[in-house]
Amino acid sequence: MTEPYGTQPYGYPQMPEQGGYYGYQYQPPPPPPPPKRTGRTVLTVVLAVAAGIALGAAAGNYIPTLLKGQASNQPSVQTYVPPTQPGRTAPQSPADTSGVAAKIDPALVDINTTLGFQQAQAAGTGIVLSSNGLVLTNNHVINGATQISAVDIGNGKTYTATVVGYDRSHDVAVIQLQNASGLATAPIGSSAGVAVGDSIVGIGNAGGVGGAPSVAGGTVTGLSQSITASSDDGTSEQLTGLIQVAADIQPGDSGGPLVNANGQVIGMDTAASQGFQMDRGGQATGSGQGFAIPIDQAISIQKQISAHQASATVHIGDSALLGVQVPAAQNSRGRRAQATNGAVVSGLLSGSPAEAAGIVVGDVVTSINGQAVDSPNTLTNLLTTFHPGDRVTVGVLTVNGQQSVTVTLAKGPAQ
Repeated sequence: MTEPYGTQPYGYPQMPEQGGYYGYQYQPPPPPPPPKRTGRTVLTVVLAVAAGIALGAAAGNYIPTLLKGQASNQPSVQTYVPPTQPGRTAPQSPADTSGVAAKIDPALVDINTTLGFQQAQAAGTGIVLSSNGLVLTNNHVINGATQISAVDIGNGKTYTATVVGYDRSHDVAVIQLQNASGLATAPIGSSAGVAVGDSIVGIGNAGGVGGAPSVAGGTVTGLSQSITASSDDGTSEQLTGLIQVAADIQPGDSGGPLVNANGQVIGMDTAASQGFQMDRGGQATGSGQGFAIPIDQAISIQKQISAHQASATVHIGDSALLGVQVPAAQNSRGRRAQATNGAVVSGLLSGSPAEAAGIVVGDVVTSINGQAVDSPNTLTNLLTTFHPGDRVTVGVLTVNGQQSVTVTLAKGPAQ
């Protein structure tokens, strides 16, 4: 999830520190440990404010974590089987969850990402929109990914995926499966007619374990919800216009479909409350409130991305990399105290454009192409508007005062 967040390494957002690699060191890092395997978290809700009709319990406070599952080096080739419900609580609605899921499952993919700079792996879910492999998912599912693959549930094949584009502010991303054809596609409905009390089914790669998707029955409890979704490093992201459901949405479900009783996709699972717990065996207990992006909104953004229409919020193609690490929370000491605003450099990626330009730890990035940088998040937002190969002028406060350096941005991981 997420997948908005915390320490912002190397000029791209939302990637929690993992181990010594992120702590800047002047000596080579030790040999990397085996990759950590996680189910990409559905975002977790700090605060839910009803902006429309709302029934039932409000979402509680919670802190999201990436679900740690078992690492696997085995080929991800699977055969479609009828869905099961490992770790799910009993359905909370009269909807025929297995029947609904049977209509949707062949049109889903399990998304697996390698977070190269974090020495970790993560997983989520995607919705197949075209027979040649156009897939809708959450932006936080692919955030930080240096490699993306997807297992099509319908045919069991594994595909390499590339990022077509993303909208960080609405947590929507579109990926393309390479050399795919003949895939089953999801029946897309409309979220316009969704009402409180409607029966729904949430479907996804719960726990990030792969295989047949699991399902969670429930009901719609709120519309047009606004939430602040938090990551485990304490930073947050605001999302609006969401569908709230009483259903057991879990880590790994991110990017999966919220389906009505007719088997049509009406939303995309995105966030959940703390109403569930993961036991030592990786099974879920309890239930909570889930939140989904209305499918009408998600498809509108997808069409913009597919048309390669960039905007202030929509990025098309590969992400640009400056190569600086900046903390989300900055205190004032040294050169930091001299800068009213800016993003303090706490680490550098070896061989990055920033390092080549002479930027060092302790410098403060104050502008990009003349646009002021007043916070680490502003730096991330500005860099999102550029692409690999773009030349930009970076304003930097150094020990010798304010300077400007010109850098050519490199290719970075998905944001």
